[in-house]
Amino acid sequence: MLTSHALPASSARERAHEIARLLLEHQRGHGRPGRPGPLGPGQCRELPCTRCRDTQAEVIEPSVRADRPVRLLLPAFPGKSPNRAKVLGTLPDMAEEHALGFLDSLGASVRRIHPPGAEIVICSDGRVFSDAVGIPDDDITAYHRELGTMIESLPHGTVSLFTLDQVPEFAGLGHGGMRTALTERHAVPLELLRSRVRQGEDVPLYRAITRFLFEDGNTPEYKGSRAALQRDARARAYVVIQRSKAWGDFLARYFPGSVRLSIHPQPCATAKLGIQLGPSTGSWLTPWHGVAVDVGGRLVLMKRAEAEGLGCDLVEREGRPSHFVLRGPLRSAHEGSARSLAVHANTTAAPGSSAAPGASAVLAVPETPAVPETPAVPETPAVPEAPVVPVAPVAPVAPKEW
Repeated sequence: MLTSHALPASSARERAHEIARLLLEHQRGHGRPGRPGPLGPGQCRELPCTRCRDTQAEVIEPSVRADRPVRLLLPAFPGKSPNRAKVLGTLPDMAEEHALGFLDSLGASVRRIHPPGAEIVICSDGRVFSDAVGIPDDDITAYHRELGTMIESLPHGTVSLFTLDQVPEFAGLGHGGMRTALTERHAVPLELLRSRVRQGEDVPLYRAITRFLFEDGNTPEYKGSRAALQRDARARAYVVIQRSKAWGDFLARYFPGSVRLSIHPQPCATAKLGIQLGPSTGSWLTPWHGVAVDVGGRLVLMKRAEAEGLGCDLVEREGRPSHFVLRGPLRSAHEGSARSLAVHANTTAAPGSSAAPGASAVLAVPETPAVPETPAVPETPAVPEAPVVPVAPVAPVAPKEW
């Protein structure tokens, strides 16, 4: 049991800013700060961003002042992509294990600043939109089970898992019933989301999710046209965004006073903070959309087809595919040649910053296209109308107690 020793306001504020600075060393930027030309809407002028730091410090300070753990919510780790050109299977592997290790180390770094430490709650959103992304519920259940086992083995104990299945409000409804209830009680109408995208809001997110859905459906088993698949991906992208936002809003009420993290870039100085889970060959690539590749003793995410195209060796652990290892001349080139391509996850930490243990900043690997290029998504797409889900009055959410 934690004993509360309230800190003076000035000390709490300083400690909160220090924790915020630590988090921002891993900020996933919105746009490309430092490049010539005008800033885009919501783009940070620099990374790490001082405005984002101040915004997050305000959320962190009450926990520091009360001498309790800082709670960070991360909606992520939904389930493996159904496209086997991108991933090794349906269960978490080294890609997830490495990302979880990073998060656990990040929590341990917070503890060195603030002794009560941090509680990083992975709020898996796989059950929230599994039907919209083509992942069977049984696969989501197995993914959660294995993810929980990985989390239990983490050395610092700062990470936990929370899923839709654990919400008392939805108990006994079944998987489909839980999704329906979440949408009816906590979502905005699809037509409102379409209107926002047409007005320029959430366009990068909409395009990224459309691309993921197109890639996930573009398998050898698919026999339709690319145009039809693209139209379907656009329509389903709105459903994914709708439910993701409903889940995020629910979590904000269920876990009040928490820092809200995201795997996606976020506008400057807003409630959520986009963070990187590790370096990859694509700024939007995540462990559940790729594989881990050991390139010279460091891990980078890439799509399975990329790793196989480079001739990487597959490594199995306990009879299951785990990750790839890059060997031969390409590995040697990575370790010692300037001819290798330096790949940044999105941005490197600021000079002089101290990254969390286990975090890699820059990796050098050649890029190899894995899947056919997805057609550009127009900003004002004409998509088939999906049924608008009526919004019922928002039910009160019982806050999660410490």
